[in-house]
Amino acid sequence: MTEHTPEDLDPTGRDLRQYTDELRPQHAVVRNTSGQWVLLRHADVVAAAQDPETYSSRVSAHLQVPNGLDGAEHRAARETLDRYFEPQALAPFEPVFRDIAREMVARIPVGVVVDAVGDLGAQFAVRAQSAWLGWPAKLEPLLLDWMRANHAATRSQDRSRTAAVAEEFDDIIRSVLKPRRVMGDRAPNDVTTQLMHDTISGRPFTDTELVSVLRNWTGGDLGSIALCVGVLFAYLADNPEIQRRLGDDISDADLDAAIDEILRIDDPFVSNRRRTTCPVHVGGTDIPEGAVVKLHWTSANRDEEVFGDPDRFDPAGNAANNIVYGTGPHVCPGRPLATMELRIVLQEVLAARQVTPAVGDQARREVAPVGGFHRVPVVLRNRGTSERTRGRLD
Repeated sequence: MTEHTPEDLDPTGRDLRQYTDELRPQHAVVRNTSGQWVLLRHADVVAAAQDPETYSSRVSAHLQVPNGLDGAEHRAARETLDRYFEPQALAPFEPVFRDIAREMVARIPVGVVVDAVGDLGAQFAVRAQSAWLGWPAKLEPLLLDWMRANHAATRSQDRSRTAAVAEEFDDIIRSVLKPRRVMGDRAPNDVTTQLMHDTISGRPFTDTELVSVLRNWTGGDLGSIALCVGVLFAYLADNPEIQRRLGDDISDADLDAAIDEILRIDDPFVSNRRRTTCPVHVGGTDIPEGAVVKLHWTSANRDEEVFGDPDRFDPAGNAANNIVYGTGPHVCPGRPLATMELRIVLQEVLAARQVTPAVGDQARREVAPVGGFHRVPVVLRNRGTSERTRGRLD
C-alpha cells in the first residue's frame, strides 16, 4: 500500500459527488470499507473500462445479461440486444413517449411544489418503459412502489433486503412472460414478445436469461431515468439562462448534447464493478488479482485534469471526454432510448412551462451508493411567449 492511498474509507450516508470531489485531487485510488478498490480519475476509469481482459465484468454471483458477461459471450449478447436500440427500432416510440410526456405536463398543477424525481421522473419512466416493452398499465403502480423500495434497499446496503427486492422484481417480470407463453401466436407483437422469440448465438434465450435481460432493461432504467430527470430539473431551476436556451427552437442534437453535459456535471450513474484477472498497478497503487474494482463514473466525469472547472457548462468542449454512459465494450446499449426519453421530457415541459426553484424547500441529494437527488422540489409556471428567445448552444 502506498502512503497516497487511503484505506477503509466509509461512504455511508455521504453525497458521493461531493465526497469524491474532496478525495480525487489527492487520491487516484481509494479502498472502501467493503474492500473494493475505487478508481476516481478519468484516465484510470477509461483505461479500465477499455481493458475487459484485465478488468472482468463477471463480478455478481447472479447472471447478468449482457453487463455481467465477458468476451465472446458478451459480444454475442450485444449483437442480439443492441438491435432493440437502433434508430429504426426506436422511431415508432417517439410519438408514444411524446403523448405520455404531454399528458403528464397537462396533469401536473401549475404554481405548486412538485417533486421532479417522484412526480415527474418516476411517473414518466414507468409509463414510457411500459409502453416500450408492451407491459400492461395495471403494473404501473406496482412498478412505482418497487422503485421506491429498491432505492431504500440500495441505500440500506442490507444484502438480504436488496435480494428480496430483486426477487420481487423478477416475479413481476415472470408475471409478464407467463401469459405470453400461454397465448403463443396470439401474444401481442411487442418488444417483450419479440425478445422471447429472439436468439443468442443461434439458440433461444433461456428463461433465466430473459428475466436477466428484462431486469436490466427495466429495473435499472426506471430508477436511472427518474434520477436523470431530477438532476436535469434541479440544474435548470438553478440556471434559468440555460433553461431559456434549452426551451428555444434548438435542434435535437443540441438538446441531446446539453442533456449529456448536465449529466456529466452531476452524474447519477455512480459506478460499475469489475474484477481484476491479474495484479494491476493503478495510480501508484498495487491492486491484487481477484479484487473488486469500482469504476467511479461520477468522479471521473468531474476530473479537473480533464474538464478544468467541472461545473462549467460546455457541451461541445466536453463531449469527447464525457463518459456518462460509459466507454469500451460495455458502453451502455440503452443510451439511445434514454436520450430520446429525456429529450422528449424536456421538450414537452419547457414548451409550456418554466421550471423554478421551490422557495424554502431545498432539494435532498441521494447518499451512497445512490447518486443524484432523492427529491427535487420545483414549481412549474406557465411559460409566456415573451420569455422565448432563440439561439444555439455554442
